[in-house]
Amino acid sequence: MIYSTEVQNMCPVAKGAYHGPAPIPEEGKWVQAKEIKDISGLTHGIGWCAPQQGCCKLTLNVKDGVIQEALVETLGCSGMTHSAAMASEILIGKTILEALNTDLVCDAINTAMRELFLQIVYGRSQTAFSEGGLPIGGGLEDLGKGLRSQIGTMYSTLAKGPRYLELTEGYVTRIALSEADEIIGYEFVNLGKMMESIKNGVDANEALEKAKGHYGQFDDAAKYIDPRKE
Repeated sequence: MIYSTEVQNMCPVAKGAYHGPAPIPEEGKWVQAKEIKDISGLTHGIGWCAPQQGCCKLTLNVKDGVIQEALVETLGCSGMTHSAAMASEILIGKTILEALNTDLVCDAINTAMRELFLQIVYGRSQTAFSEGGLPIGGGLEDLGKGLRSQIGTMYSTLAKGPRYLELTEGYVTRIALSEADEIIGYEFVNLGKMMESIKNGVDANEALEKAKGHYGQFDDAAKYIDPRKE
């Protein structure tokens, strides 16, 4: 330790009482976090790249400072999907401090890691007040049956109006229109359920029909259109 001449010439003054850091909520407990291993929690967050051409939703389950589970979801950039594949291998087993200072390949994933780090170390995780937190595997609950990301994809123009392409329920196959050409419902295919059926030996066409559903006043439509072609 090197001290400047000014500091060396100072007389010592006793420091007052030390109360430690303010406690933060972690998995149903109040914790005075002094080291990385004091941090636990499951949380979600989003990040974006510098040109804002793509984004990442990151879910981490941290136990005793170490990332035990990671869910990496990306949108808007083809290269990000491969970055996510690499990040999924990089993140697990690292402490949150290591992960914060590791190149996670894609800037959007790096930014998401930064945002999650801030949530976790300030006691703002999703499991701050959940006793024991969530078990490893809790991150999969975001995906639901079929283990697919919940995506909303809509396209519209002033000249031709909106087109629903994909919603939480699944891939939109037809849009139901009223006599005034307003959207009153839609038909969808739950791709997760369809692929599960096909893997279990069901014929592809039969699996497709079984995975179909509809929403809204679909049966009362004046006409139906394919949002990708019409």
